Amino acid sequence: METAIQTKWNLDTAHSEIGFKVKHMMISTVTGHFENFNASVVTGTDDFKNADFDFVASVESIRTKNTDRDNHLKSDDFFNAEAYPQMTFKSISFDGDTMIGDLTIRDVTKAIELDVDFNGVAIDPYGQTKAGFEITGTINRKDFGLFWSAVTEAGNVVVSDTIRLSIALQFTKQS
Repeated sequence: METAIQTKWNLDTAHSEIGFKVKHMMISTVTGHFENFNASVVTGTDDFKNADFDFVASVESIRTKNTDRDNHLKSDDFFNAEAYPQMTFKSISFDGDTMIGDLTIRDVTKAIELDVDFNGVAIDPYGQTKAGFEITGTINRKDFGLFWSAVTEAGNVVVSDTIRLSIALQFTKQS
């Protein structure tokens, strides 16, 4: 019996971003990201199929270019960063195009599906082997206990339930 060699890849945070977009008042889009996050991958194949992806982000590090909005997102109306300081993701399956995994926000775990573009592997000028991914998907914030809502005088919802995820990850192969 042959044992597959497992390769560990650590996140290159300088070349990665965890971003999101949400409709505001249904007339514009607010973008945001998490500044403090980490991820790793363990794989047995060069194409990363069936790799194990793990991710954690500090809720306190959410940024949307507006301090008041950021503080509101950290409050109990949304993420409740004090009680639930981290959000996590652990992959269940990855076929090279679609990743399914468990996302945990506010101690609520739900399986989500993400579209993945594996951009390949390259060796950087310092001799390190890198792998790049672009990941997109949508989630419903209310599925994770983020229920705050308000309606404008015109009847528009202030914050959409649908959150679009836009994630760029670069990993470094470990020796």
